[in-house]
Amino acid sequence: MELISTKICKTSDIGVNDNLFGGTMLSWMDEAGGTLAAAKCCSPNMITLKMDEVIFKKPVRVKEHIKIYGKVLSVGTTSVKIYIEARRVDLKSDNEDLVCSTVMLFVKIDEHGKASPIEDCEKFEALKTKLQSE
Repeated sequence: MELISTKICKTSDIGVNDNLFGGTMLSWMDEAGGTLAAAKCCSPNMITLKMDEVIFKKPVRVKEHIKIYGKVLSVGTTSVKIYIEARRVDLKSDNEDLVCSTVMLFVKIDEHGKASPIEDCEKFEALKTKLQSE
């Protein structure tokens, strides 16, 4: 897996129980997944089609650091499926605890918002070949 993003939980991110608001975490994961999808598919025109179930396993508190990792699971003609996980980081020990994870599906769209083939992208072709050999 590769590191996509890092975040710091701020006071403005906190919900009513003094934990990170779940919607904020989902937004961070969506942004990170979209960033990875865009990079792997050589296109900024990637949209979120689907996010699987997310189970929040650990709370996140103010000042805690979050690292978001991802990896491509599969590719299609117009889409890419990505595994995303968020980990809480202990800055003293560098230990990381899984906060939550999910699988997301991103689709490339054209200027009319319709699904569009992912093409003319050497990184994407190399990724397809690698996934097919695994």
